[in-house]
Amino acid sequence: MSSIFNVDNPIFTGLNKIVDAIFLSILFLVTCIPIFTIGPALTALYYATAKSLRRDRGYIAREYFKAFKANFKQGLISGLIITAAALILAFDWNYAKVQQSTTGAILFSIFTGMFFILLSISIYVFPVLSRFKTSVKQLFKTSFFMAIRHLPSTILMIIIVLFFALVIYLFAFTVVFVPAVCALLISFLMERVFKKYMPKKEDEEENTGVDEWYLE
Repeated sequence: MSSIFNVDNPIFTGLNKIVDAIFLSILFLVTCIPIFTIGPALTALYYATAKSLRRDRGYIAREYFKAFKANFKQGLISGLIITAAALILAFDWNYAKVQQSTTGAILFSIFTGMFFILLSISIYVFPVLSRFKTSVKQLFKTSFFMAIRHLPSTILMIIIVLFFALVIYLFAFTVVFVPAVCALLISFLMERVFKKYMPKKEDEEENTGVDEWYLE
């Protein structure tokens, strides 16, 4: 009977994860309220999810705001670039959609392909920013490279994002936990990609005092 009330019991662990996911999602939503801060918020969401929610390292709020502050400038610029590109593409895509001509059909296909590329890059940009120190230009180049090189994983992550976007559209109340759950599922694929670009953890690095959670 005592094992039922043990804090290490899978039931308690599961409930704790659910509460953490809700808390993290709310932090994300609150910091997204100004709209233009969505870039830093997405960066912080991925970082806190991969480190704290998934690997139980550090406190969620502390890790979230640590990443939000550290990557604010680049996250802000990246978010604005992606938003502007998405708005321009949406306008062009809708224009091509209503054209009843061969040219319109060709443009529609081109803009659809460009949307796929933009979404692919966007999925990588903020996780990459949360992990690597780089310029905005290099950030987009790296994200594009990873998205193309690991295309099967990219497509699967796009499906995950679109699925949860549909869930929120159909059931608005799920927005209080979906962001963290979506980021958690993405992290299993994303971390596998990242490990290919990380230095191996050497024996002599074991005692440096640095928590290299991302190498595990």
